[in-house]
Amino acid sequence: MSPAQEAGPAARAGDLSSQRALSGGLPGRLAAERPTILVIGDVMLDGWWSGTIERLCREAPAPVVDVTSRDFAPGGAANTAMNLAALGARVSVAGIIGTDDAGATLRRKLESAGIDTSHLQSHSDMVTTTKIRISSGGQVMLRIDDSARTVPADALAALATSVRAAVGHQDAVLVCDYGTGVLADPVREALEEALRVEAGDVGTVRGRPLTVVDAHDPRPWAGLQPDLVTPNAQEAARLLDLRLADGNGRVETVTRHRDALLTSTGARSVVVTLDRDGTVLFAADGTTHRTWARPAAEKQASGAGDTFVAALTLARSAGLPLTASLDLAQAAADVVVHQPGTSVCSTAQLSRHLESFADTALGVEELALQVSVHRARGERIVLTNGCFDVLHSGHTRYLNQAKQLGDVLVVALNSDESVRRLKGPGRPINTGAERAAVIAALSCVDYVTIFDTPTASPLIRRLKPDVYAKGGDYTPEMLAETDAVGECGGRVAILDYVAERSTTAVVQRIRAGAEAEPVSEAADLG
Repeated sequence: MSPAQEAGPAARAGDLSSQRALSGGLPGRLAAERPTILVIGDVMLDGWWSGTIERLCREAPAPVVDVTSRDFAPGGAANTAMNLAALGARVSVAGIIGTDDAGATLRRKLESAGIDTSHLQSHSDMVTTTKIRISSGGQVMLRIDDSARTVPADALAALATSVRAAVGHQDAVLVCDYGTGVLADPVREALEEALRVEAGDVGTVRGRPLTVVDAHDPRPWAGLQPDLVTPNAQEAARLLDLRLADGNGRVETVTRHRDALLTSTGARSVVVTLDRDGTVLFAADGTTHRTWARPAAEKQASGAGDTFVAALTLARSAGLPLTASLDLAQAAADVVVHQPGTSVCSTAQLSRHLESFADTALGVEELALQVSVHRARGERIVLTNGCFDVLHSGHTRYLNQAKQLGDVLVVALNSDESVRRLKGPGRPINTGAERAAVIAALSCVDYVTIFDTPTASPLIRRLKPDVYAKGGDYTPEMLAETDAVGECGGRVAILDYVAERSTTAVVQRIRAGAEAEPVSEAADLG
């Protein structure tokens, strides 16, 4: 954790530091922290022009698009800034634009979103990077890119000076480097110098800000010793000088090379984004975490990666734990991929998305029907069960491990009455509907159901899972469900112990209102 997180927003966040559940109220709590974030990088203007096609042009066998609408939106680093502002951050943007119409439009749109553009340099010899997509009938036909071949040296010098002055006022610094030359050595050197000063200035309260790098090539930024870097699949492949296979093979490959990724980027944590396959996190302390993207139809969507890194940066700078921040960022990206054009995810949209999981617990027969569809596709079904009352990191790590045993993860929750029988009259803390909502919001969970039988054996016999997963405080011989699993041709998987606070210990702390030391125990699925 960076000093900024310890002394800045995280100190104000209080219980956000132990927050695991992705409830509908979480985005509002993060927005209320109002972290100050500086976005440095390649700002662009995205154009989305659409029209009809009824003929070919005479000069060549090319369609003629009669344009009926022209829309513009901030793109690149500017889109990342827009997402941060929409999620509640106080945002400043630093970059270089031209004095052209595109630059004026971009600045105006940023300012209308409440973003500080005082560090956005304008230069008469600069061309504002513009990407115009021309589409018809929902299909992009052509993209026209316009950008400067070289960046004026005096513009780089002005940006370097501005960045050096801005860093000390931030809770987080987010570098968005798409390789246009705007973040050349003068700017990078100024940023490194400013971050060294902040880290070494013991007289400051804030300390070094959280530092995140989203770059086509993160290696030149290793000198920053960033807290997070976020390469996509292609960028990770270039870092490792190898080719990534499709599907789960990509996850396995980057996992084998986690040390090389951390070393080459100089980062405390690397998050590799894998589009439809979600993301995978590697931290220097050994933490590994995955997220899974929720399926979306192909649309004219652009900038989901910008939304992801924006939500991740906001959550971390506000004090949310890293793995929970990753889950939240995946949820924000899932919102954007369902929207056309260059879109942003707002606090309200993210809240509505998380609230949509409130009624997702399925009845057994409906669940069995869904499972049969997945099985017909050749997908492996994993089932686990528990109370999952007060969600903590033992739960989330356990469910993350369970998901990786197959393709579809089903979580069966003990009913409220069943929890009372198991845990006593003071439990559950959260109702079955509430527990189902927060579990369903985790990207690793595909389906949630609630059962009221003494054991999960009747549910196992109905769903016939390929794998039945339980925590490391059991053996197969101890489980009442083992016989049912065997009857259905499945296997029991006992997952590793996860050193973490048990639910009982968390509940005791809440009720006592004390700042007790964490209790190191196995993952208690209560």
